[in-house]
Amino acid sequence: MPRDEFSEMRAFLEVARERSFTRAAAKLGVTRSALSHTIRAMEERLGVRLLSRTTRDVAPTATGERLVESIEPHFESIAAGISAISALRGKPSGQVRIVCPDDAVNLVFRPRLPAFLRDYPDINVELIVDNGFTNIVERQFDAGVRLGEAIARDMVAVRIGPDVGYAVVGSPDYFARRAAPKSPQDLTDHNCINLRLPTSGALYAWEFRKNGREFSVRVDGQLTLNNIAPALDAALDGIGLAYAPKDLVQPYVESGQFEEVLADWCPTFQGYHLYYPSRRNQSPAFAAFVAAFRYQTR
Repeated sequence: MPRDEFSEMRAFLEVARERSFTRAAAKLGVTRSALSHTIRAMEERLGVRLLSRTTRDVAPTATGERLVESIEPHFESIAAGISAISALRGKPSGQVRIVCPDDAVNLVFRPRLPAFLRDYPDINVELIVDNGFTNIVERQFDAGVRLGEAIARDMVAVRIGPDVGYAVVGSPDYFARRAAPKSPQDLTDHNCINLRLPTSGALYAWEFRKNGREFSVRVDGQLTLNNIAPALDAALDGIGLAYAPKDLVQPYVESGQFEEVLADWCPTFQGYHLYYPSRRNQSPAFAAFVAAFRYQTR
């Protein structure tokens, strides 16, 4: 990307974030008139209006919002990378507190935590398992973990894992007693292991997708739990069917302890992300953590 286009996009992003030419100009270290000229030149070059201006306010247009959503993650990645490199000069130390769903511990953190803790012996990591929608600011967490689709737009989001596919599984013992379901609607005739959502208190409806159509099925069964790990244990014991991330159940499928059903109907979701309110005032320890766990596509 040419340097002037990069500067234009950075200038536009700051105005969109601040909703003010004056505040954005102060952050960028330029005059208000120079910043206004830059934005006008960018709009003329692109042939679209990116900002709505009034005497009191400035806000992105619908097209401007789309551009913000497209370029903001890249600027956040650049900032996080620079912060992480700078932090290495001073041997980051301190505590990093993260709240995450139970399956993210095994899917995301367990494979990479040993190397991170060896590389940063002065950093202590606290992982709190909570499957609800935790208020990370109120509870003083550095960040939370959620699937990409579930993150509020006002949060910084950093992808830390690949897409997550889901599967419906049961033990051979269970299927010796019940015919395998052919479609999600058949689940109403099965003993399914329910998950209680801690935030709302409702039961999680199993999600499915096929031929572009998405829908949910509210399943029924004798056992309800609030974590995926004991739900898988119950399914291994033959109690009923479980709905869980595919990477968690795949070793059991390969060993013959689980049989997978409805594979053509099970969806894939955007992978897990770290989310936090702002990149400003990050501790060196947290900047190093973000850099280490950022998902790299190969």
